Amino acid sequence: MYILMKNGFICHEKLKGIFPFTFKEPAKRSSKNRVAGTLETKAITQVTKDVSRSYLIHKVLPAIKAKWPISGVRETIFIQQDNAKPHIHSLDVDFLEAGREDGFDIRLACQPPQSPDMNVLDLGFFRAIQSLQHQEAPATIDELVYAVEKSFEELSPESLDCVFLTLQACMIEVMKVNGGNNKKLPHMNKSQLTRCGVLPSQLQCEREIVEKTVAYLQQ
Repeated sequence: MYILMKNGFICHEKLKGIFPFTFKEPAKRSSKNRVAGTLETKAITQVTKDVSRSYLIHKVLPAIKAKWPISGVRETIFIQQDNAKPHIHSLDVDFLEAGREDGFDIRLACQPPQSPDMNVLDLGFFRAIQSLQHQEAPATIDELVYAVEKSFEELSPESLDCVFLTLQACMIEVMKVNGGNNKKLPHMNKSQLTRCGVLPSQLQCEREIVEKTVAYLQQ
């Protein structure tokens, strides 16, 4: 089972979460808006491997374990990340130890460098969230965090269905071009299908395409 992670998001059809890179710090001086000592929200301006490791172990893993069905605990769960420098290695000792706690088997997997875009977050999830967040016009970090979290919660299941269908279409088109980046995504008219109540839950892939791809990989 794969879960996608990027920029503080975890995403799966039945599981999602958001963790802003912020921290609280007492104000050093008084101002017209607050007195000295009031806790202020600050952005983490440099996300390092240590920060990534801490968020994964103390935020992402507990969120997964809290929502994962008991019947699927013994299933291997992969958290997919890209190859950004702040991300930790897939064999990071501290993460692997935490991922095995409570009977779980949670591992990290990196998508291949320069591979076709298979990240459902980039394919549409972020854009859907951003379009809602822009309606809030936040002026402070707290307001921005609230706006993003509010948009995240308000994102409809129908929108997520469309995003995951885009991912499936992307996978099919990538197979057609033998794993290349020169794919062309077809227009599916998902909005119209949704209004008509006939939006499919999954796309069918022709057997010939699968056989052709398998043969290509075995060369």
